[in-house]
Amino acid sequence: MTKRHGYALLAAVIAMIVAISGAIYVGVAADNGTGGTRNAGADNRAPRDSAAPASAGTWVGTWSASPAGAEPGTETNGMAGRSLRNVVHTDVGGTEARITLSNLYGQQPLNITHASIAVAATENDAAAVAETMRRLTFSGSTTVIVPAGAQIMSDAVRVLIPRDSDVLVTTYSPTPSGPVTYHPHARQISYAAQGDRTEDVTATAYTEQTPHWRYLTALDVLSDESVGTVVALGDSITDGITSTEGANHRWTDVLADRLRAAAGTGDVPRYSVVNQGISGNQVLAEGLGRPADNPSGLNRLERDVLGRTNVKAVVIDLGVNDILRGQGQVDPVTVTDGLREMVRRAHARGLRVVGATLMPFGGHRGYSRSRDAVRRAVNAEIRAGKVYDAVVDFDKALRDPYDPRRLRADYDSGDHLHPSDKGYERMAEVFELGDLKGAAPAEL
Repeated sequence: MTKRHGYALLAAVIAMIVAISGAIYVGVAADNGTGGTRNAGADNRAPRDSAAPASAGTWVGTWSASPAGAEPGTETNGMAGRSLRNVVHTDVGGTEARITLSNLYGQQPLNITHASIAVAATENDAAAVAETMRRLTFSGSTTVIVPAGAQIMSDAVRVLIPRDSDVLVTTYSPTPSGPVTYHPHARQISYAAQGDRTEDVTATAYTEQTPHWRYLTALDVLSDESVGTVVALGDSITDGITSTEGANHRWTDVLADRLRAAAGTGDVPRYSVVNQGISGNQVLAEGLGRPADNPSGLNRLERDVLGRTNVKAVVIDLGVNDILRGQGQVDPVTVTDGLREMVRRAHARGLRVVGATLMPFGGHRGYSRSRDAVRRAVNAEIRAGKVYDAVVDFDKALRDPYDPRRLRADYDSGDHLHPSDKGYERMAEVFELGDLKGAAPAEL
């Protein structure tokens, strides 16, 4: 996997870009359709390097995560008085960056008074490369108020983001904001520090560790490496819940590696990959609350797929939890009808949809012959070309050839439902990369 680039050279490149760029680009606000607004704050002066020049390239997603619920224990104070340093891993690189923050599960406004972005000095650590530290602004202001239930996008900032690297996004809020919107099961350690340590390039103050991502839901870059984004929409298997922590071994990570290596050859598109998996996610049912914890695939399609930056295609791997968690006998037609509705909505936006067959779960505590029969019936419809534009057959690739009801032993994490690192790698290997390219048909 590609390691850290020489940062002295990167700093020189940035300086050259600044010198030759005469136009100034100001990032455009974005919300989730629920009335998210920006706040000018007390200080409207944009700090140095906060505005981005007009540069060549395409805005694409290089990382994202779905807001999945309210973090337990944060109901009253949120994370008031702490700097939250999210560690995220990029797919493609770029010369400018912008972030999206979500207060979807907050019950009062989230007051961010300081936010920053920097390239991590080393993988899986809170220390930053000093020359890459940038203060983020929102409509030119260093402060922003994110209303309850809303999300907001920062202005673009000039910073050279390398592909396949860790990036640190830090936010500070001095006041209580109620429940923290978060993504559990990140398979990546992030950090927190007492007080405003937003632009601290050292890791000394960041003594608190967390397995969650907080508030941050997207990192976009202005890139010449990619012309579009592929969104992977799925459950815990896409979330990579059993992959090695901090190693970026989810199947989406390996797929991104394959696309980078083969980009521009044959029919392989130059796309980035972002992961919108939520553990426990279903096509139809969702959790309690308003907004619902762990919203259904149908519910979150608009936000997590259609609302992502420059999306060209979506890969859907959903349905297993509908079968495992359904009350009584689940009708396979109900599952496939839900999947078809997702495809219909994606087609309405011109997106190509690749769908995955459902992998076996024999030996798992939820296994029964009747549930496996539903899984096989859903897969039959998928393989027959009656659901998606193209199919990636995860079931065939990972099942035990001597007992097709189970995962092959070396592809099994041990719980008989989720893959091992080797299993995730195998999932990415069976993709026909050219299937991600092309226009959506008028109808299936």
